[in-house]
Amino acid sequence: MSGSDGAVERIGPLRRVMRGRDPEEEHRASTPLELLFDLTFVVAVSQAAAQLHHALVEGHVGAGLAGYAAVFFAIWWAWMNFTWFASAYDTDDVLYRLLTLLQMAGVLVLAAGVPAAFEHSDFSVVVIGYVIMRVALITQWIRAAAEHPGGRQAALRYATGIVVVQAGWIARLWATGVWAPVTFVVLVAAELAVPAWAEYHGRATRWHPEHITERYSLFTIIVLGEVILASLAAVQSAVSAHGLTTSVLLIAIGGLILVFALWWIYFTGSDARLGTLRTALTWGYGHYVVFAALAALGAGLEAALDAAEHHGHLSAQTAGLAVAVPTAIVVLVLGFLHWTTGTGAVGHGLLVVAGVLVVLALGFSAPAVGLGGAVLGIGLAVAATLAANLTVFRRRTTAMGRTA
Repeated sequence: MSGSDGAVERIGPLRRVMRGRDPEEEHRASTPLELLFDLTFVVAVSQAAAQLHHALVEGHVGAGLAGYAAVFFAIWWAWMNFTWFASAYDTDDVLYRLLTLLQMAGVLVLAAGVPAAFEHSDFSVVVIGYVIMRVALITQWIRAAAEHPGGRQAALRYATGIVVVQAGWIARLWATGVWAPVTFVVLVAAELAVPAWAEYHGRATRWHPEHITERYSLFTIIVLGEVILASLAAVQSAVSAHGLTTSVLLIAIGGLILVFALWWIYFTGSDARLGTLRTALTWGYGHYVVFAALAALGAGLEAALDAAEHHGHLSAQTAGLAVAVPTAIVVLVLGFLHWTTGTGAVGHGLLVVAGVLVVLALGFSAPAVGLGGAVLGIGLAVAATLAANLTVFRRRTTAMGRTA
């Protein structure tokens, strides 16, 4: 049994000491358990996107976006808490697996509560799901504190912070009137502050940077898969009802180009360097916007197809913006994250801003050019933004190679 810090010590055939994973471990890849855990979030993300789609089609844009932002935060934060803990302390023994199973059950309960939270701001079931997940997560942090002396202070701070904030979420169930949104914002800020507070003093938790970036990359692919699935279902519904119209065809092509171009943009910076806590938190928290906007894009494409077939109460311009706005947000935020971490080809500020402005202009012009033309144009604009950034990046790399 090894006593070196960062090694996983075995004390029996079914039990390992939680000493913390080596942050420089080579070939650290996502485990099958982590991938299974991610799949439970497919249900939750799908529920949130479906509720946003219904809200858009009914013309409840403001309320729909507010509900979506709140629900998606709950989904993303649950995933992020598990992901970063696993990067530092995944022992993959029986106790760890059983506690992960408990967290997966909590995710499914959370997903079941999404419609009520979205439509009626009733977070009761969501909070129950969170309590289930956090009982498991707090147990994991306490176990880390007991078995890893080097990380004990931070682990106890995490456990304490989670308990206090979760108590706040439970108490919030009785908040009414203006206090409901106010307490929600306060508790979100408290959630985001816990990692910074836990890591502020003492020895920092030893995350594995490459493992973290891979986990985020895989979740990005999951969300993009949700976009494809939602769009395909909407296209099939439209074709079954009225046949393949030009507008539906153009939206389908534009949506496919969008998914591929956004995937390419993301993976030009998937090797992000997370050298400091500030960079890691900026990069990690920034993905809330990325994930939420990508999932919202799927709802927007569905809404655009509905509007093209004259279903619902959505105008052509609003439907165009339902595609353009999340697309613009993804491009803008990814450009910022690439620039922040010093990786990726899509970080040239002027080109990114120019691309975003074109995308938004096409969204506004949907009544003039048609929804199909607008969505196709948005896809081509994002592809052109990617191509321009790749060209600039290649020229800079070549010039740096010549001067080296």
